[in-house]
Amino acid sequence: MIQEVRSFNRFYTNLIGALDYSRHLHAPYTLTESRVLYELAHSAGTDAADLRSELSLDAGYLSRILGKFEKDELVESGPSARDPRRRRVTLTERGREAAAVLDERSREAVATLLAEVPASAHAPLTEALHTVRETLERGGDEAARTRRGGEVLLRGPAPGDLGWIVERNGALYAAEFGWNSEYEALVARIVADFAQDHDPDLEQVWIAELDGRRVGCVLCVRDREPGAARLRLLLVEPDARGHGVGDQLIRACVDFARRTGYRELVLWTNDVLRAAATLYRRHGFELIAEQPHHSFGADLVGHDYRLRLDEPEHKQHDKQEAPA
Repeated sequence: MIQEVRSFNRFYTNLIGALDYSRHLHAPYTLTESRVLYELAHSAGTDAADLRSELSLDAGYLSRILGKFEKDELVESGPSARDPRRRRVTLTERGREAAAVLDERSREAVATLLAEVPASAHAPLTEALHTVRETLERGGDEAARTRRGGEVLLRGPAPGDLGWIVERNGALYAAEFGWNSEYEALVARIVADFAQDHDPDLEQVWIAELDGRRVGCVLCVRDREPGAARLRLLLVEPDARGHGVGDQLIRACVDFARRTGYRELVLWTNDVLRAAATLYRRHGFELIAEQPHHSFGADLVGHDYRLRLDEPEHKQHDKQEAPA
């Protein structure tokens, strides 16, 4: 078994050219530097300590990489809002562009590789890759898998993701609340507007993955009110709940809106979405208005929430913990 794994490692390393990563992707970064850029690009902001743990890097080595990135104006850092003793690292606009170029070239390289594989073999190959990953990550122990949970990754949208957002919203809300096609039509318009005309500096969408599969999403878009952003279409698949997916998606949206300079973040939801409302309040949102309405084939009560972004976070937490 050991020999088989080693043999496969040599085969795959040679196949993707990982031993000459910079030349392979025509990029001025090593494999490790590219991994750091990737992680930063797929999170709203990361503490250096968490990044070191996630990538299993030596503290000094990571510090040198981040120092190089700061010199090249790819990242900026400062005290973490959660713990001033920790260092928060985020990509600059130039850093996001560099990460996007790397991601695109990596996709092209894999697409070239897969072009030689018959379409009929794609499904078996995907299943085999999932089997290898799950077996090695969990040691084949389902109990360990339950205890440890999955790895949640937030990333930007890839081709097909926006269509997935529409499909899953329509199917999930029909199954859980009996909503009709009016809701799916609303989601389709929201997603189409985003796809057709959005400013990447001011608006963003995140896809949540759990163990490599899509399990959630959220959008942050400009609101009609000046200085306000709107959180839209938060969704978490039922079998992924309890893994912190919703928390991470909301945190990404809040961090992005605050970092972008919005004055407040608002959202509209309905009374039946109680679990989501709990998450919103946990992140400091306040219920500011309620309005009964009949939509999507159901009698509902609409709830408007607001989060002031020009207030220090500790004041928002004080509001959360104050007695009702």
